[in-house]
Amino acid sequence: MDTDFETMVRTLWDRQQIHDCLMTYSRAVDRLDRELLLSVYHDDAIDDHGVFVGSPVEFADWVIDMHSRAHLSHQHCQFNSTIELDGDTAHAETYYMFVGLNRAGTPLARSGGRYIDRLEKRDGRWAIAARLCLRDWAPLTEIPETLDQSTLTVVALDEATRARMRAGPQPARDRSDPSYARPLPISLP
Repeated sequence: MDTDFETMVRTLWDRQQIHDCLMTYSRAVDRLDRELLLSVYHDDAIDDHGVFVGSPVEFADWVIDMHSRAHLSHQHCQFNSTIELDGDTAHAETYYMFVGLNRAGTPLARSGGRYIDRLEKRDGRWAIAARLCLRDWAPLTEIPETLDQSTLTVVALDEATRARMRAGPQPARDRSDPSYARPLPISLP
């Protein structure tokens, strides 16, 4: 084997720290724990959830308020995850499924997609530097012609947000999918 033991252990440690960061995100959001949620991001990170784009502080405030108003309870379950290490930078793609018990309307909200992340290790700490949330499915009443992000969300949207989501990153079943971008580009609107 070409790789020495120390390098293998360092690689496994980095991958575990990244995995822990990604899993902590779900716990933080589902427990509405603002401090814990902020701990998974670097201060200068940008989160593009389609319906929201902004800093970690802005995202934490938005997502906690939105879930508090919309749901009695919810779960952000994470599944398949690939992590590509490149020194102190990593790119991860993690499949998720969201289920929420609504306060009004249809009792159960569901959707699924992927978190596309660029993580960076700064001062020995892995955290999210850029996150793109892509929706791949949601319960719809009709079969869609395209995977339009604005139709695959359980969040009520105004027309300006719908337009931004339609113009933003879209999932694809080929190498044009945003998960292939290196480095992952995220910018504020």
